Amino acid sequence: MKSLAELAAIREKMKDKVILREGSGEIRVVVGMATCGIAAGARPVLNAFVEGVNKEGLTEKVTVSQTGCIGVCQFEPVVEVFEADKEKVTYIKMTPEKAAEVIEKHLKGGKVVEEYTITKALA
Repeated sequence: MKSLAELAAIREKMKDKVILREGSGEIRVVVGMATCGIAAGARPVLNAFVEGVNKEGLTEKVTVSQTGCIGVCQFEPVVEVFEADKEKVTYIKMTPEKAAEVIEKHLKGGKVVEEYTITKALA
């Protein structure tokens, strides 16, 4: 970095991702990023949600953030989706590909992707 203009350009480029993670949308997506989650592949899952929500224009509606241990290490990477007046949905063994499907079907379409939920795994 050699100038303030260069720093400003970097800041502007990253602005969408930072705002996305700190937003206050009606849907909150939380990715477990404790050591177990990261070891299981949570970082690419988090990136897929951030980039996918941004790409689909859902930044006003959806907030993506990270948390520590969710408590179900055997099911990592774990993603929780919180919506007002609805039961929390816990997605397990997530991948970037599954994240794309959750964005399309659940976040955009309003339909939970049942086969990826902890409820389905424990049934």
